[in-house]
Amino acid sequence: MIQANPLTLALAALLASAPLATLAQGKDPVRVGLVTSKSGVFAQQGEEVLRAVQFAIDEANAAGGVDGRKVEVQIADDEGTPDAGRRVAEKLARDGYNLLIGAIPSSISLAIAQNLERWDAAYFVVASKSDKLTGDTCKPRSFRTNHADAMDIAMINVWAKDLKEKSFAVLAADYVWGRDSGESFKKAAEAAGKSVPLSLYVPMGTKDFSPYIAQLKAANVEAIWVAEIGRDAIAFVKQAQEFGLIPAKKLIGHALILNFMVNATGDALKDTVGTTGYTPDIATPRNKAFVAAWKAKFNRLPTDNEGQAYNGAQVMFEGVRKAASAKPGDVSKALRGASFDSLYGPVTMRSQDNQLLLPNFVGRAKVVDGVLRPTIERQFEASITPAPSPLCKM
Repeated sequence: MIQANPLTLALAALLASAPLATLAQGKDPVRVGLVTSKSGVFAQQGEEVLRAVQFAIDEANAAGGVDGRKVEVQIADDEGTPDAGRRVAEKLARDGYNLLIGAIPSSISLAIAQNLERWDAAYFVVASKSDKLTGDTCKPRSFRTNHADAMDIAMINVWAKDLKEKSFAVLAADYVWGRDSGESFKKAAEAAGKSVPLSLYVPMGTKDFSPYIAQLKAANVEAIWVAEIGRDAIAFVKQAQEFGLIPAKKLIGHALILNFMVNATGDALKDTVGTTGYTPDIATPRNKAFVAAWKAKFNRLPTDNEGQAYNGAQVMFEGVRKAASAKPGDVSKALRGASFDSLYGPVTMRSQDNQLLLPNFVGRAKVVDGVLRPTIERQFEASITPAPSPLCKM
């Protein structure tokens, strides 16, 4: 009879009594590459995304990790430009931080998504809205966890019929998302029998909006569809108030009544309506828990960008759990077509284009508990989401 080594028996006993989290320490960690704007036109939104993703990582690690895996993160500044975003994302991926997340503008997300196979990475879109990301440039390792332009426009197609105004102008940023938004709104409004005689597309980085405001004031329209970005949007709203464009003409916004916009413009956006991707008012168990934990740490409610970024991190973690792996290829395969719980309630990652199917919201900037912030006025179910683009081939 063979006698067991006493050291072997002791080790076996120790392992049998060890917590599962301790046993799982041998698993590969989840290595997150957080690419977002710490400088440039999107810096304020980037700061919110960074804070929310870090909060999600800290929360996961405090609970023993994701699938028993420690979450590690490296952060890089995309400087608000596609070239810098692609460059720093590649470095993160090459260094092993190849679950990428966090860029704000669609131009940077598009630059990242095209290289994922080559970098052996996966990418989680939390803020970029261009339809191209889930259209003709869709990629099997790129997942959008926020609302696409097409989802917003589907909502606007329904909502536009109820707008009291009959005539509109468009003021939008002159890049892929702004043009998508402006052109889509014009089409939706005209389909509802309204007129859109003026469309202005403004170069990014514009500081003086007075020439555009003059044209908008002269236009014979009742309201203005605004799809502006970051600091440019703040400058426009402030100057629109200063030069008397508002409240004489009503603003209606695509991602205009964001928290950072409302906070930066005094009372200029009070009672302004528009799309909103997230507010703390979403009445699901997971969102209530998130809001409570966030408020306990920061003594305030999470912003729209923070809520969406946190949700995106949770989708990434869900992929790791479902794959029982932190490898980007495994995570990507596990997420396609998967259904799971989220801040928004039960959701599905559509397999044809990797678009997360979410309810959508029209909101209004109003005072709640002494604070001016976006609030939900109307919810539209995920069932109104348009079919996947036939241009998406995965």
